[in-house]
Amino acid sequence: MLNSNYIARGEGANRFEKVPVQIFKTPSEAVKAVAGEIAELIRARAAEGRTCVLGLATGSSPIKLYAELVRMHREEGLSFRNVITFNLDEYMPMKRESEQSYHHFMHHHLFGQVDILPENIHIPDGTLQTDEVEAFCAAYERAIEEAGGIDIQILGIGRTGHIGFNEPGSSLTSKTRMVYLDDLTVKDAAGDFGGRDKVPPRAITMGVGTIMKARKVILMAWGEKKSPILRETIEGSVSDSVPATFLQLHPNAQFVIDESATEELTRAKRPWLVCNVEWNDKLIRKAVIWLCQKVQKPILKVENKDYMENGMADLIKTFGSANKVNIRVFNDLQHTITGWPGGKPNADDSTRPERALPYPKRILIFSPHPDDDVISMGGTFARLVEQGHEVHVAYQTSGSIAVLDEYLYQQMDIACSFTRLSAGDEKRMEEVFARIKQEILEQQQDKAEPCHLLKYKAALRRAEARGADRYLGVPEERVHFLNLPFYETGTVKKKPLGQEDVDIIVRLLREVQPHQIYAAGDLADPHGTHGVCLDAILRAYNVVDGDDWFKACNTWWYRGAWMEWEIEKVDMAVPISPAELAIKRKAIYKHGSQNNGPAFPGDDPREFWQRAEDRNRNTADIYNRLGMAEYEAMEVFAKYEHKHGNKL
Repeated sequence: MLNSNYIARGEGANRFEKVPVQIFKTPSEAVKAVAGEIAELIRARAAEGRTCVLGLATGSSPIKLYAELVRMHREEGLSFRNVITFNLDEYMPMKRESEQSYHHFMHHHLFGQVDILPENIHIPDGTLQTDEVEAFCAAYERAIEEAGGIDIQILGIGRTGHIGFNEPGSSLTSKTRMVYLDDLTVKDAAGDFGGRDKVPPRAITMGVGTIMKARKVILMAWGEKKSPILRETIEGSVSDSVPATFLQLHPNAQFVIDESATEELTRAKRPWLVCNVEWNDKLIRKAVIWLCQKVQKPILKVENKDYMENGMADLIKTFGSANKVNIRVFNDLQHTITGWPGGKPNADDSTRPERALPYPKRILIFSPHPDDDVISMGGTFARLVEQGHEVHVAYQTSGSIAVLDEYLYQQMDIACSFTRLSAGDEKRMEEVFARIKQEILEQQQDKAEPCHLLKYKAALRRAEARGADRYLGVPEERVHFLNLPFYETGTVKKKPLGQEDVDIIVRLLREVQPHQIYAAGDLADPHGTHGVCLDAILRAYNVVDGDDWFKACNTWWYRGAWMEWEIEKVDMAVPISPAELAIKRKAIYKHGSQNNGPAFPGDDPREFWQRAEDRNRNTADIYNRLGMAEYEAMEVFAKYEHKHGNKL
């Protein structure tokens, strides 16, 4: 497995935390525990002839919880006939039938698959006129009270610290009401709506005071993207600037998070400050890098007193002196650097990240979207080709929904101008293009895009990817467009990963039989596609685990456009020269539909090539400040340790 952070556990591990926190390895394990608690209460109340009142949340965090509850209903006979539900919030204005509505979300993920009585379902109404909202909200509060109050309230958390849609500034006593969404919340929702200008500006939400009346509150959060706000919420002071901190005042609040969401918590980021730890190479590297950055010294200049004054005396006691620790970490970090990402032939590879033989290698680069490969590892990609390896590229999804309508319209204009200069079917082609352009003009926000329109967008992205690969020297027969079915829904909302997706990956792996694989290990993608694509690869690994070729295959994770690996997690660092950085930039330029304003930029206004270059230069700068050689830029990778014979 990928080396994960050391997370302090046991006595004293939570001394910085002001609310109870349960940490699970994965969201799947976490939701089983939460679903089990909910099911126990539902059954206990049913046995007493009483109702169970649940407050429910939407968003990405509770999806797995609802899937587990549905499974328990189908396989274990869990009945919801005695359950009354109240949802936290709803966008406004919002049609109930819209795919982005929380009414649609709840019926799709839970209500439509269990035996809950329709009259027991309560969801804020996003179709109300402004003058109707106050009366509706008062009635919503009364309905909660008449039901006996909420027994268990499920929450997620937004990056502003909102619970429900209680944005910064919400008061502890606030009730159900209409609110305006914070700018960051709008940015985060933009991907679901196809652009931030399409996100409704308002919402109806339960108030903080309403939430605080629940007998138990369970806040769930997954992934490192939520880690910074979780640290503020769990370790910070109570403040209306982070409304979730009010949960510190609740007598029965519980945070349930996965390991990756602990990234910024003190127990994960600096575990040596909260308890005695068992030092290993990665944890020592993590601690020393943190210390170097705190005292602003390169590794070999850190002194005994620096360790002693910053809570790291244990390392000195363990190794005898700062010098011994420093040399160990310096050598460890230096050995991650290589100009030969595919392995250097005829060289001693004992301290190199990648083995020398076989040479040349068959290399397979997985790319979730048709540009992640060059954005994330374009310099390494070019180096692998230059050094004579047989490089294959597999684009896992079409990326069609990330093409702006106006960009396709412009391309149709160009195509029309070409057809007028050609002979044969130019009139028919021009008519086709004209029809597509008209459909773009008539496209409605809450409707799925026509399939044939998406085919043109997918074709456009394939052409861009081929152009980038051709520029880097990869022949067309080594370029694979997988079009995984989970993605091809025509909207930003995707299907769950299925066996057919995994089978496609398995077939390609067995066809290529690579010696080395590169793939996006990036779970910070705000739209989730990277995570699903990674899951597809890992599930495919379970299938090919017994294949002889796979036992000799190394996997290297790169990160996407959104974040970079922390230095303590890096297993291979590839220096990129100014000339190679220019090659990478030109390869990114080939993806014209994603430049000059990509469809889903997240909350970072920079173009993808700018993000990539800034990130690569920053990584090189960190290595330089730690005392390594000075490079223009660096691309970094974390090695995935296969557990052959065990399911991943």
